[in-house]
Amino acid sequence: MVFKADLHIHTVLSPCGDLSMSPNGIIEKAIERKLQIIGITDHNSTLQAPLIAQLAEEKGLTVFCGAEITTREETHCLAYMPDLSSLACLQDYIERYLLKIPNNIDKFGYQLVVDRNEDILQEYPWLLISAIDQSIDQIAEFVHSLGGLFIPAHVTRPMFSLVSQLGFIPPGLDADALELSKHTSNTEFTSGYGRKNKLPVIRSSDAHYVADIGENYSEFEMETPSFDEFKMVLKAIDGRHIIS
Repeated sequence: MVFKADLHIHTVLSPCGDLSMSPNGIIEKAIERKLQIIGITDHNSTLQAPLIAQLAEEKGLTVFCGAEITTREETHCLAYMPDLSSLACLQDYIERYLLKIPNNIDKFGYQLVVDRNEDILQEYPWLLISAIDQSIDQIAEFVHSLGGLFIPAHVTRPMFSLVSQLGFIPPGLDADALELSKHTSNTEFTSGYGRKNKLPVIRSSDAHYVADIGENYSEFEMETPSFDEFKMVLKAIDGRHIIS
């Protein structure tokens, strides 16, 4: 079966996320855009993801829970965890190494954790778009130690990407895939930075506004919309593969 997925979506918890990016707002737009799988990847936090996964399941939508982590090199990388226990471990890890810079709401925006009724449960105090004190290799190792998936985000973007921060895609990087933004075509990537790279490539929206959800997406051939099946897709096991 073919499943349509947008695996890079922010919520009201990300300071750059619009206040319309509530759990219900995200789910409604994802269903409208005919997505079967979404990834909740707030900046340096997993706190809003479990509720969205719960609400989405009630409506037949699968959620991969994780975070968009800013490495010591200031490279954005997506981490997805297989269950809530490993997700909690990822949250603890990020909290341990996040630089404790107070958020400036006027400059960066709100960082909110809300409930299913959109009532505010918490205003997260530390700026979530700063880096954590861990290298890209250390983060990849930690994520993989818990059975998670590690995917550098928007790898050719002119800011906060592998190419912008390192100048190249490290050939020995322990990643499960690479993510392209809507501004880079597969052909451009394959003929450029991806020419010598053998990692699979996914496409996501990096949505910060409801209207952007599903604007860039991937299609996966797999049996069910599950985390284990997605792992198999990235390894092209038994006919599972990325279609686009």
